[in-house]
Amino acid sequence: MSQDYAFPPPATPALPIAGSDQLFPVRRIYCVGRNYLEHAREMGLGERAPPFFFAKPADAVVPAGTAIPYPPRTDSLHHEIELVVGLRRGGREVEIDHALELVFGYAVGNDLTRRDLQTAAREKGHPWDLSKGCDQSAPVTAIVPVAQCGHPTAGRIWLEVNEVPRQHGDIADMIWSVPEIIAELSTYVALAPGDLIFTGTPAGVGELRPGDRVLGGVEGVGILEHTIVAG
Repeated sequence: MSQDYAFPPPATPALPIAGSDQLFPVRRIYCVGRNYLEHAREMGLGERAPPFFFAKPADAVVPAGTAIPYPPRTDSLHHEIELVVGLRRGGREVEIDHALELVFGYAVGNDLTRRDLQTAAREKGHPWDLSKGCDQSAPVTAIVPVAQCGHPTAGRIWLEVNEVPRQHGDIADMIWSVPEIIAELSTYVALAPGDLIFTGTPAGVGELRPGDRVLGGVEGVGILEHTIVAG
């Protein structure tokens, strides 16, 4: 029996799947903070502090190639290039040895952040959801299935703005590995098919302005391109 909604429900956010006409439906977006030591240092956060989790709304996701409007209420929009994990299965209290069984594939994402809002909220002990969860703040490439890319554990991760290098590192430098991230996150929430996990960013985060062309990637996974336009 069809539901009688008061108004049409929103469409399910989705990303393309590399080599397929199917789409990957996005349920939730989880993100890992402080998962590269040099980035933790540049943010003034101690040595090898344990990563923590935060979330973005699912409809923050947009495909590669999108022209993203500069968001309101900020003068400091930052880029954060990341390896993204897409899940095909879920679970609670997932054991590390079985965590990769949940993975559908991998992608490249940019965790766009209103840094001034985040800093002000952190100084006041307030939540900083709105610094991370603004509209179109999660551009992501097509999901590459595990059958095509395997489970990458090393490889260059990089980002440039207007052909000028900004971020560079190696995903082997992540403090917590993908299986460890999945296992730990599953102790907080029940994971499910369609969940995306942003796994953290290397050092070199910096400001974006309208007119900027952003290009970044993860070796063996993909290349993400998008632009920033006037809001």
